[in-house]
Amino acid sequence: MSSSSSSPHPAVTVTSIKNLIPVTLDIETGHYTTWSEMFKIQCKAHLVSDHLQPKSNTETSSSSVSNKDKDKEQPATTETWERLDSIVLQWIYSTISTDLLHTVLKPDTTAYDASTTIANIFQDNKATRTIDLNNKFANTHLDQFPNMSAYCQALKVIFDQLTNLGSSITDEQLVLQLLSGLTEQ
Repeated sequence: MSSSSSSPHPAVTVTSIKNLIPVTLDIETGHYTTWSEMFKIQCKAHLVSDHLQPKSNTETSSSSVSNKDKDKEQPATTETWERLDSIVLQWIYSTISTDLLHTVLKPDTTAYDASTTIANIFQDNKATRTIDLNNKFANTHLDQFPNMSAYCQALKVIFDQLTNLGSSITDEQLVLQLLSGLTEQ
């Protein structure tokens, strides 16, 4: 049987995180809740969820061991921790839009710092985004779209974004808005 130190860490085996997280986080679309949840799931699955938490010098890194060796846990070396953190940071950078990347990219940052910055961007703007989306929702009409399908899809996207922000808009309000935005035809 091979030891856990000779087998590659699960995070190293990921060839394309975009295949596992098909959502690209963008300030305009505002799918932060979806992106964040999918990202956390992949970090747990690949044993690097500790990189989304503040680094603790005394804490044993979950990313340094396999599940089979929990009773033999050893702290990750600084080099191993930094390598895994760089991988998680690459995952973050490759699943966000270019505009968002330019906003969060900083020298010598950690995955935790980048994920915290992204969370703050979306959570700090929550009230403003809610107001803007409510206005967009109320002012979306069929005559702004080439067909009924595009109109319904646009309203649903706005509705989902508002739901992700914790808005109390109901399915009934969605249907009423859909109907009120129809043309006379």
